[in-house]
Amino acid sequence: MTTPPSVPLNSELSAFIESAVPSVWALETLLLLLRDREQSWGVDRLVAELRANVTLVNDCLVGLQRGGLVIGEDGTFRYAPASPTLAALCDDLETAYRERPVAVVNTIARRRPDPLKGFADSFRFGGWKS
Repeated sequence: MTTPPSVPLNSELSAFIESAVPSVWALETLLLLLRDREQSWGVDRLVAELRANVTLVNDCLVGLQRGGLVIGEDGTFRYAPASPTLAALCDDLETAYRERPVAVVNTIARRRPDPLKGFADSFRFGGWKS
């Protein structure tokens, strides 16, 4: 039995989504890389798989790298969380998106571009890397 979509996500997962997943495109990019954890992906292959454009995919990858979720090597990218905490949050995110996609998308959409909050969140997000 799955959790009803009206039940909010737990606060730690919501905070992670708000800090590390700026868009549904970034979410889809992360989940694609997460599904095949050992696979390295070239940008062109990601563009084709996601049906996106190069600029969009590159922007997503830059953000995911900055967040310690993805690493780039020799023009390819793969899922590589910087800590066990980040790995657990990504697993929780994958489950939540599968079971309650509306709740996850609503959490992403709720995100407001506030430079001061973004600055403060970067310190909090950095704490998840340890």
